[in-house]
Amino acid sequence: MTATNQISADQTVTDQIADTWNRFWFTPADPRPLVAVRILTAVLGLMLLWSYAADLQTWFGPDGMLPVETVAVLRPPAGWSLYDVATTTTAVWAIFAATVVALVMTGAGVVPRPSAVVAALLWASLLNRGPMLAGPADDCLAVLLWCLVAAAFSAAVGRGLLQVHAAAIAAAAAVAQLKGDVWWDGTAAWWLAARAESRLVDLTGLFRASEYLMNLTTHAVPAFEILFAIGLWFAATQPLVARAGLVAWPLIGLFAGQPAWGFALAIFCVPFAWPRVSDRATP
Repeated sequence: MTATNQISADQTVTDQIADTWNRFWFTPADPRPLVAVRILTAVLGLMLLWSYAADLQTWFGPDGMLPVETVAVLRPPAGWSLYDVATTTTAVWAIFAATVVALVMTGAGVVPRPSAVVAALLWASLLNRGPMLAGPADDCLAVLLWCLVAAAFSAAVGRGLLQVHAAAIAAAAAVAQLKGDVWWDGTAAWWLAARAESRLVDLTGLFRASEYLMNLTTHAVPAFEILFAIGLWFAATQPLVARAGLVAWPLIGLFAGQPAWGFALAIFCVPFAWPRVSDRATP
């Protein structure tokens, strides 16, 4: 191959990569599914805030169990929180109430750009004030809120960020599970079902009656997560895995004792259950 042909081939590959990049981030996206994401994210946020409300002062109050100085060493260097400067119970409740208002405004679409930014920042403040209290649903909500910030400026970019994070979360879940022997030998479903303190449904009777059902349930969870993480990247399979995820993620969350996390993952699926604007057949 001559030098000229090599340069031409390199330029073609570069152009293809650039075209793929531009199509992914800048192809027009239907904003209607993102409206559903915005509403559902606000609902999830209000549910999670409710879980913090009863013990808010116990943890974060002036005489709470988590002094700012103690928490500061557990946060990354860039970590910050408005609660750090809340020296009275009134101030703590004021920041918390502002978070509720910001989430309600975000869900209702009231001044969507400022409300989305404020909601994301206030939620980050809550998580940074007590990072050891945050669960997987809390982290997913943070991601969803920042994706909504991007979507408020560009639906295509917001959709792209949701796709990247949905695939990454599913892949990370599968990798974490497959590091454990119980997911290979088929007993993980039993150990999840046997945790009486966290389970929401008791399947131990079914698993005692059928080892095959226990093995099938165990292997189905990471198998779905892998298929979801891969299938989300192909136009032919994306709507299928997204629609399956609307049902499967809540079921997995319910089974694992993390229903809010399952709900959060289902929210990620919403934009991909519909094809992109450019993918739709024109009349």
